[in-house]
Amino acid sequence: MMKRLRITVEGTAYDVTVEEMDQPGTPAPAPITAAAPPPAPAPTPAVAPALIANASTAPVGPGAVACPLAGTVVSVDVAVGQVVTQGQTLLVLEAMKMNTPIGAPQAGTVATVSVTPGATVTEGQVLVTLS
Repeated sequence: MMKRLRITVEGTAYDVTVEEMDQPGTPAPAPITAAAPPPAPAPTPAVAPALIANASTAPVGPGAVACPLAGTVVSVDVAVGQVVTQGQTLLVLEAMKMNTPIGAPQAGTVATVSVTPGATVTEGQVLVTLS
């Protein structure tokens, strides 16, 4: 037995036909065969040496502001010795065609600035250190 139903999903109405399978005399459905597994993903390329050269080797410690995502430094808005407040923009990163301001996690004085505008940075790299 077939039923026609109208189903609304997120405001859009769909007309569907549903076959009831539990009715006597209904033929058994054809078995479902498994699809072939998807192809294996391509191997991840090694990190370019230029990116490694830009990475800071300093361990991330108190006051260190680490890069949250890989990208390019658009601007550096602070200088060594400058006093900053919590949330103040320290620099701006461009990643995936979006500018992302990086704010100070706490108030303090800028002790080091490890990047310059145009630099390519990696996730976890120390950008600025506050004291």
